[in-house]
Amino acid sequence: MAVQRYPGDFDAVIVGAPANPHIYLHAGDMRRDLYVLSDEANKVSREKLTLVKEAVINACDAIDGVTDGLLTDPRACTFDVSALTCTGAETDQCLTPSQAGTIRFSYSDARRSNGDLVFPGFVMGGEDSWVHTNINEPPSLIVDTFRYVGREDADWDWREFDFDEDLALAMENGGYINAMSRDLSEFKARGGKLILYHGWNDQLIQPENTINYYSEVVDAMSGAEDDWLRLFMVPAMNHCRGGDGPSQIDWLSSLERWRESDTAPDSIPAFRVQGNTVDMSRPVCAYPRVATWTGVGSTNDAANFTCELP
Repeated sequence: MAVQRYPGDFDAVIVGAPANPHIYLHAGDMRRDLYVLSDEANKVSREKLTLVKEAVINACDAIDGVTDGLLTDPRACTFDVSALTCTGAETDQCLTPSQAGTIRFSYSDARRSNGDLVFPGFVMGGEDSWVHTNINEPPSLIVDTFRYVGREDADWDWREFDFDEDLALAMENGGYINAMSRDLSEFKARGGKLILYHGWNDQLIQPENTINYYSEVVDAMSGAEDDWLRLFMVPAMNHCRGGDGPSQIDWLSSLERWRESDTAPDSIPAFRVQGNTVDMSRPVCAYPRVATWTGVGSTNDAANFTCELP
């Protein structure tokens, strides 16, 4: 929002896992939560989510050329969750049809009735960190976007949520909450530098939304913006930090070198720390490039990876 509306405030900005457009994000959350809550049979336990995540990794881990438990770009995975559906009685090692339906719904995009995209769904690979599949009601922060901003009615019942209507009301009354401009030319013109980053396994904010915004900014401006704007997608990282992959990343030093010395970050080192020990390092590459193993040396050492187009 600062970059869009107050481009003179900062020389350089790091934006991590942006919850934006905020109202659109919450509309997608409400849609997903109400699906889960529409039938008790739709709920999926943490153990079942782990089952799904492990099946996804087993099916797609090697697509990027390295078997390491990480998906470099989950969009390449086409695993069909139907393969986990119980053939007889439910057990801990299978999904009921209703549970499989919840997983598929969670992957799906939130769209208006006319088909327009509001917010993307989750990608594969981070299912064990999802927080929405075993709830008893939607979180108040999400409900209140539509109860107070949209309906302006403290007695409004979230069970009455209508995706198109309530999204439109919230936008009419509080659309300024969303920072949606794709024209960042003033920030660029004054020499500003902008780093966007998002973890592929973010359990709160769907990562493809940040890719979409980045791509829309590039398209809206000259189409060659990497002299001031770069996006970094972090494999297996949860919301801002943590997860299965390397997520200890010094974003600030990279931003400082870029703004103060004009040294653009083609890649940034990322580290996974277990206890007090670094057990894996990888370069996080400027999108759309991804870390690619050279085929020589340990796959736990960033020195053996280069950034290549997928």
